Amino acid sequence: MSPLLGVAIYVICWWLAFFVMLPMGAQSHHEADEETVPGAEPGAPKVHNVRKKAIYAAGIAAVVWLGVFWAVSVDLWNMRAH
Repeated sequence: MSPLLGVAIYVICWWLAFFVMLPMGAQSHHEADEETVPGAEPGAPKVHNVRKKAIYAAGIAAVVWLGVFWAVSVDLWNMRAH
């Protein structure tokens, strides 16, 4: 696997993991039955924890990337030209 392809696969895995994790654990003001200030969106999350989710997404992406790297290195899908 070329280094550029490895980076591209990692970035794709990170974004996928990040977007899957974004709604997890999010509770809006409306769900918590809390009042909001006028003009505030009641569906906006109270606490978003984006930094923690980004770090978790990096770990998940690293594990997935290692799996893809292993599969490519052992030619699991028989994609090499003979």
